[in-house]
Amino acid sequence: MRAALYRQFRGPVTIEDVQDPAPEPDGVVVRVEATGLCRSDWHGWMGHDPDIALPHVPGHELAGTVVAIGSEVTRWSVGDRVTVPFVAGCGECEVCRGGDEQVCERQFQPGFTAWGSFAEFVALRYADGNLVAIPNGIDAVTASTLGCRFATAFRAVVDQGRVAPNEWVAVHGCGGAGLASIMIAKAYGARVIAIDPDESARKLARSLGATALGDNLTPAVLLPAIAEVTDGGPHLSLDAIGNGAVVGTSVESLRRRGRHVQIGLLPENQTVIPMATVIARELEILGSHGMQARRYPEMMAMILDGRLDPGGLVTRMISLSEVTAALPEMGISQTPGVTVIDRLDV
Repeated sequence: MRAALYRQFRGPVTIEDVQDPAPEPDGVVVRVEATGLCRSDWHGWMGHDPDIALPHVPGHELAGTVVAIGSEVTRWSVGDRVTVPFVAGCGECEVCRGGDEQVCERQFQPGFTAWGSFAEFVALRYADGNLVAIPNGIDAVTASTLGCRFATAFRAVVDQGRVAPNEWVAVHGCGGAGLASIMIAKAYGARVIAIDPDESARKLARSLGATALGDNLTPAVLLPAIAEVTDGGPHLSLDAIGNGAVVGTSVESLRRRGRHVQIGLLPENQTVIPMATVIARELEILGSHGMQARRYPEMMAMILDGRLDPGGLVTRMISLSEVTAALPEMGISQTPGVTVIDRLDV
């Protein structure tokens, strides 16, 4: 099969012919029909993820069709259209038995703990507990946006953030995860303010119904502006980009008893959380790390009835061969919205 591969961190990304994968006993092989290009893939290429062994094929947001199944798989058949959370829990440990597969200690992550979906085929483990059927009415490109950014945003806003109608939600960073957070918060009846320095990203945020700020991101200017728009501060604030300074601003902006949810990956030792503010206002600091497969039906139902439109976040579609330039460039500039690879044989 053809795959995008790198042999050293921060090194060239090349398109090569590699061995087709075979399913593990508890796994399947999926023919990839569409796969998202995510900033987490860039973090992996940079060497920020200790689970990656070289050489490596990235890619963790995917949709496709099952073409082979392992001997222990009982719930899936060849020909099934599927997607998968980027974190697949083992299903057997204490955490998984408690329903929190998204933080399983033995988790399988395509594109991180194993070769991923920037290829014509991808092998996925723990299939019975983690694959998600793609309903009729949801195309592969839309489904490919659900594995990481959209699902992580859904859990961040709905499950971790506990969004409620008429609450104010602040979203810092209007990339794929941030725009998904805006869309989800609006669907649940919240009011949203979006913060991003890029005007094109703010334009997308406004198109989703958010009030957008970002001309001046210094806390002395931004904090009063957020307070004014949100009538005293957001109830829920999310860092959807991964920036140490943003975390501090997000926490400081919250009203009393507010919640901060961290979505974006952060550089180590570059984040200072204002704990005095956390204590004084009794704030909550939460993380969001993917979403369990069992939570997908609620999200899928909202897509099917038109309350959510993840496909509307896709602003660019590229071929597999274009990944060689597009992946490294994510550290220099980001295309607003979501980029999806929809031609895996080119």
